[in-house]
Amino acid sequence: MRAAVLFQENHPLEVVEVDLAEPGPGEVRVRLAATGLCASDWHTMTGAIPSPTPSVLGHEGAGVVSSVGDGVERVAPGDHVVLSWVPSCGHCRYCESGRPNLCATATPALLAGTLVSGARRLSYRGSPLYHYSFLSTFAEETVVDEAACVKIRKDVSLSVAALVGCAVTTGYGAVVNRARVEPGSTVVVLGAGGVGLSAVMAAGCSGARHVLAVEPEFSKRQLASEVGATHVVDPGGEDVAGLVRSLSGGEGADVVIEAAGRPELVAEAFGLTRRGGTVVCVGVPPVGAVVSLPGPDLVRHEKVVTGSLYGSCRPHSDMPRILDLYAEGRLPLDRLVTRTYALEEINAGFADLVSGRLARGVVALAEAPGGDARRPGGG
Repeated sequence: MRAAVLFQENHPLEVVEVDLAEPGPGEVRVRLAATGLCASDWHTMTGAIPSPTPSVLGHEGAGVVSSVGDGVERVAPGDHVVLSWVPSCGHCRYCESGRPNLCATATPALLAGTLVSGARRLSYRGSPLYHYSFLSTFAEETVVDEAACVKIRKDVSLSVAALVGCAVTTGYGAVVNRARVEPGSTVVVLGAGGVGLSAVMAAGCSGARHVLAVEPEFSKRQLASEVGATHVVDPGGEDVAGLVRSLSGGEGADVVIEAAGRPELVAEAFGLTRRGGTVVCVGVPPVGAVVSLPGPDLVRHEKVVTGSLYGSCRPHSDMPRILDLYAEGRLPLDRLVTRTYALEEINAGFADLVSGRLARGVVALAEAPGGDARRPGGG
């Protein structure tokens, strides 16, 4: 099969023929229909996120199950699935307490370059390749752990479903699961990429009265206004804090989502938040980055500053629910897809991502059931 391989940091991906072994016990082979281009993959390509090479990157994908290994019960050949990069074990303290995104088995091994078992199913010219985030979706097919397969309805676009594997769930979950946005709230989203736009949609779907998208790129501000933002703000030329105060009676936002991964924005988010409000950090800063906050206000104002990994999600319940909302027309997820690329165009896709031209880029990998990037019925 074809796959885009990272042979060395700071080098382009190379599309080559690789071998994929059949699934072992508890594993599933998936024919991938689409994969999203995510900044995390780019940071791995540049070495900012250390990960072993040579490897097949990609962690945002959806497709159709083609075969299963011994003992697999959750999915069967022909099922449509979104792939989750936290294949939780189900029995550690985090899984049992309803926080599988923090799984003690899967999370520490996320960038080890193997499946959860330590196995590798990919090879190139007889030599093993490393996996990426348990998934390796920059390929026509993949073998993953059963727990990584989230069964979904068959009447939604697999191109859209792929985005639910990372960006959508991260942004949606930060609003719904972590911040628990209530109707009538004022919500500010810093950064309107794929994750930030998903947070904007989720805030509107949750009944927020004011949803502000703060983004320097004009095209992304425009898209944010089309998918649920009540106000869009250019931080380079507009008074963000002044607008937030005017909309909230001088109090500040109930919730601020930091979706850009810039340490200095966390302090800005803190300043935009009312007393007792919540700051949720979902963008991942560079390794070694430090965030500074005003100590007295942290105590006196009782603001909550929290992270949210993978939208604090429960993949097997949250991801199907998100796609139900999409099918009902309540989350216009198809609007996130700025451009679709062939696998051979993947490096051009990353160039577009780095330039800021994409809300989300999608690589089409195979013809598969599921329709185009529109809601069922052609919405």
